[in-house]
Amino acid sequence: MSSDGAGRGIPLPPVPLPARLADLAAEYADGRRDPAEPRDAATVVLQRPGPSGRPEVYLLRRQVSMTFAGGMCVFPGGGVDPRDYDHAVAWAGPQPSEWAARLGTTEDVARALVCAAVRETFEESGVLLAGASADSVVADTTGADWESDRVALESRALSMTDFLDQRGLVLRTDLLGIWSGWLTPVFEPKRYRTWFFVARLPEGQVTRDVSSESSEVVWLAADEAVAQTERGEMAMLPPTYLTCMEIAAVGTVEDVIATSAGRSVEMFMPEVVPLGDGFTLSVPEPLRPLLAARRS
Repeated sequence: MSSDGAGRGIPLPPVPLPARLADLAAEYADGRRDPAEPRDAATVVLQRPGPSGRPEVYLLRRQVSMTFAGGMCVFPGGGVDPRDYDHAVAWAGPQPSEWAARLGTTEDVARALVCAAVRETFEESGVLLAGASADSVVADTTGADWESDRVALESRALSMTDFLDQRGLVLRTDLLGIWSGWLTPVFEPKRYRTWFFVARLPEGQVTRDVSSESSEVVWLAADEAVAQTERGEMAMLPPTYLTCMEIAAVGTVEDVIATSAGRSVEMFMPEVVPLGDGFTLSVPEPLRPLLAARRS
């Protein structure tokens, strides 16, 4: 995926920060400024095995005009919609109480996050993690009728609950795995509390370049996504880059899904920390050895 120059000069972790940004962070830390309230969001690292068996991830390049992460390459996802909280949504797999314990939320928020993860993945890639029963999954979503429903969901003319009911489908929550959680730093004017999920591309389904928020989409080996970002050929925010780096280190898609089964989320917010004579953003402790190995 070419960044058309957007990725050139994009600093990667550890991210050098200008002194003015460190000063701004200090104003939030000592109470002179009030941070923006973060919005809950979900993103899904959609994967498939590449030719070598290593994971490929599905990435969208956000429209440059977007107010948040414009021009950046991201996984499908977005903010929770109020209707994602609907208790009537058809559900199969781990229940909201189980998700709540692992996501570190209430049951209502867990339900909304899982629903948002499935909804946003369908809206932004055409891939639907749902089936007619608890042991089936939709095999093809490329027809005109599916596209009509996808557009209606994207525009909020149709709720996820009604979409599933009309088609006689249930959310396959067992097709999602938990990966991590990232909270936008306090000094950003627009903030998200984002839960990262992982999922394998269902058999028979294909991704499509359908999202109105993206200018380009691509399947790319996770390690190649990291390499392209490091070469300045692709622009990524640190959480996306670090997630690709970690997934590439885990092994196969099956390894990633198996690893996710033992995970729970502790939301991580990058903070400003010293870096030599300047400043940088902190990185989660488990990822520091991987990052150090790439820079050695």
